[in-house]
Amino acid sequence: MKCKFFIIALVAVSYLFGQDNNPKIGTAFVQTLSGKSLSTDSLSNGGKPILISFWATWCKPCVAELNAINENYSDWQKETGVKVIAISVDDARTMNNVAPFINGRNWNYEVYLDPNGEFQRAMSVNLVPHSFIINGKREIVSQHTSYNPGDEDKLYEEIKKISSAK
Repeated sequence: MKCKFFIIALVAVSYLFGQDNNPKIGTAFVQTLSGKSLSTDSLSNGGKPILISFWATWCKPCVAELNAINENYSDWQKETGVKVIAISVDDARTMNNVAPFINGRNWNYEVYLDPNGEFQRAMSVNLVPHSFIINGKREIVSQHTSYNPGDEDKLYEEIKKISSAK
């Protein structure tokens, strides 16, 4: 009996330690700014890190964070290859404001709409801003809520860690 228990325990432990314990990106459909449906399964960056930021046009901390990231984005891309994807949680009343809002700020991110909150629910986002750092295996390795000046530097440090990890 002790032998059977030991074997079961050994199998369970090896299974747990053999698995990647990081959750994957949630599956949902978002919209492009032109209104086309896109599965989040297609969000990729060729094995390089992705920063997914949930935001809204009416959220001042969200805009401050994305503005701060934008100031350094080209340098971040050169050093780490990171791709920033901004997911707007603006609803049907305000989602028509997203494209002009982005164009006025010259953000060079991929931006998608989540007007029904499908992706937001799949990623368990309750408040914005909420950012996720995704590794090359599409696993969530870090997440950050709210924004204070300088938080973008912390995000970048995390991105550098996973971009250098092979």
